[in-house]
Amino acid sequence: MLGYYLKLAWLSLARTPAITALMIGAIALGIGATTTTLTVYHRMSANPIPARSSVLHAVTIDSWSPDRPADDENPADPPPQLTYRDALAVAAGAPAARTVIMRKTAMTVDPGAGRAPFLIEARLATRDFFPMFAVPFAYGGGWDAAADRGGEPVVVLSRETNERLFGGENSVGRSVRIDGREFRVSGVLADWQPTPKFYDLNNGAYDTAEDAFLPFALGAALELQPAGNVNCWKPETLAGLRDLLGSECVWIQLWADLPTAADVERYQAWLDGYVAEQKRLGRFARPSNNRLYDVEAWLRHNEVVGQDSRMLLAVAFAFLAVCILNVVGLLLSRFLGSAGASAVRRALGASRGELFRQHLVEVGLVGAIAGLGGLVLGWAGLKAVEQLYSSYDRLTQLDLTMVLAAIGLAVLAGVLAGLYPAWRICRVQPAAYLKTQ
Repeated sequence: MLGYYLKLAWLSLARTPAITALMIGAIALGIGATTTTLTVYHRMSANPIPARSSVLHAVTIDSWSPDRPADDENPADPPPQLTYRDALAVAAGAPAARTVIMRKTAMTVDPGAGRAPFLIEARLATRDFFPMFAVPFAYGGGWDAAADRGGEPVVVLSRETNERLFGGENSVGRSVRIDGREFRVSGVLADWQPTPKFYDLNNGAYDTAEDAFLPFALGAALELQPAGNVNCWKPETLAGLRDLLGSECVWIQLWADLPTAADVERYQAWLDGYVAEQKRLGRFARPSNNRLYDVEAWLRHNEVVGQDSRMLLAVAFAFLAVCILNVVGLLLSRFLGSAGASAVRRALGASRGELFRQHLVEVGLVGAIAGLGGLVLGWAGLKAVEQLYSSYDRLTQLDLTMVLAAIGLAVLAGVLAGLYPAWRICRVQPAAYLKTQ
């Protein structure tokens, strides 16, 4: 019967091309606007590491001023980063399967061969960064424990940086000159752009991953200046990096791999004990407030998806609802205009249920066609957003989920718009129309 209903629907739509075009255009416009905002929202709120999000935990300690909170808007929250000394102490002593401490810096690469040097963003991290965050490699891998402890001059390049330096070839074992020093390439990443950039939300939740990764110990050895947020709660004399390392400023990120609830409890207990010990030494004047956040909790805590994004999504769905209401009027006019044909079908034995299903198939077909048009409009909207906000280009990529969602939403919109008109046409008495024929 579905094939028969589709044939009837196509013939019916072809008889009134103007109204059909208006209905398809109205739904397509609503779907286009909704697809644009829904795609951006979907990308913004996506879990960037679903397989490991429940075991990875951001570590925070309230080391801030006794006179004021770290965040005036959320006074109960500890600062999102740690001091250098606390990060080292917690990483060395806290019971975790794996731990990573890290920060961001900027460096200059000399590609040689008469080419101009260029600036890169680099992440200084301990070696567990790569297995903890499931970072994929195209060639090689991270550095070993000895390089981690000694701060050996090794580097992992991003795919883009490797393309720029070595034309995309396997560069493992080769040398690259960074900040005037020779570094040995230990690995090259495959495509890896976690969105949001959950492991460091302090410098932009949708910032791109770094161009290169180096052992954390190199930061102190080479006195590499921080390129991320550095926040201090009291006056500090910071003549150089050495002063920053011993300060109470927070600028280091720490993550722990805690596979079970028991691991989380044990880690939390150790952290509370560490803070209690530091209090006895005269530090941490604020009440003990040490928190562990898994990835999803960390994204919520940092409000990665802001209220304005939710409002835009609500406005887009409201616009779609207005489009559906306009289509209801067009369908009602169209169905009642062809009531004679429906009356003949009823007189020939078709039930009200069959007539209702026939008209729903028709509006479903309208929705499906409108969905394709809406996808084109949505794609155009995403390209416009990409042109306006080039740094958010990863948020404007249509994926299969959004394509299916757009088509499904369009069909649903068509069916919702057609429910009342289809019900009305089924309630019409066929005798009144047959007498006039």
